[in-house]
Amino acid sequence: MNIKELLTQYRNDLGTYSLQELRHKNEHDVWSIGQMFDHIIVVSNEYLDNAEACLGQIEIQPSGKSSFGEQLFREGGFPDIKIRLPDEMNTPPNNSDSQAELTARLDRLIERTEHLKSIVGSAHPHRKVMHGGLGWLNAQEWFDLVEMHARHHLRQKTELEHFIN
Repeated sequence: MNIKELLTQYRNDLGTYSLQELRHKNEHDVWSIGQMFDHIIVVSNEYLDNAEACLGQIEIQPSGKSSFGEQLFREGGFPDIKIRLPDEMNTPPNNSDSQAELTARLDRLIERTEHLKSIVGSAHPHRKVMHGGLGWLNAQEWFDLVEMHARHHLRQKTELEHFIN
């Protein structure tokens, strides 16, 4: 599934939840479905910001990915495990957006990915921006990370839907 199809599926699924279901938290430290959507949108835009930053780089960066970054891209996605960031990097996502607000944000994200899709493919592969855990990534890798990250959250989405049903 490509990024547009995946984000469109998220957008379509968003239309099936009530506001109460979007904001429902099964436990204090478990995200709601709305928070998961917010997280995907925020992180995807951060990744696309970095892809755009690569496009504006002048200097060549010969450094590469970390060992985890190499593994991630070799396997084409995140491992099928829950990943928890350190507390200082783990601010809870927004849980106040309505269905309409999340839908509008997803629409803008889909448009942005469609716009950047053709541009990142022609970017110089050694113009990179550093990712804290994955190492130095070029524009195409940052762009690909959007899909990998959104796909990684499909299992979480299924679990959260189980809590509201």
